Amino acid sequence: MDPLENVKIRSMRRKDLEVIVEIDEKVLGERRQDYWERKLELMDHRSSQTSLVAEVEGTVVGFILGEVSGWEFGVPDNIGWIETIGIDPVYQKKRLATALAQELIKNLKVIGVRTIYTLVSWDDWDLLQFFHAMGFTRGDMINLELKI
Repeated sequence: MDPLENVKIRSMRRKDLEVIVEIDEKVLGERRQDYWERKLELMDHRSSQTSLVAEVEGTVVGFILGEVSGWEFGVPDNIGWIETIGIDPVYQKKRLATALAQELIKNLKVIGVRTIYTLVSWDDWDLLQFFHAMGFTRGDMINLELKI
């Protein structure tokens, strides 16, 4: 049986807040209620096509946050970003993240995005492999940081 057979992907809504917080906590091991409240509040000012959830039998089991931006850091205005992906551990390794990412990419393409960026920790091999399998390659920009 196809694990994606009963999956419905739809735009994220503010009422999804609590389940997103719960999934995030399961994945990261910490509760970030305030962070997600701010994220979903900002979502009201973005295209509804850039943040999605996956439901199985009416229950949200995964999400992907994206946005369209440009002119920051000298990049053109047809740039999309994948900010984060969260999949309930029970549903991981069932191609759910791939389905969410493919839908987000399709939606971004429709609204004129031609390049999508994301940031991944250099030592997060699972995430690097996921994005590589999606067709992502190393970009021209380098992340710089200053610890203070």
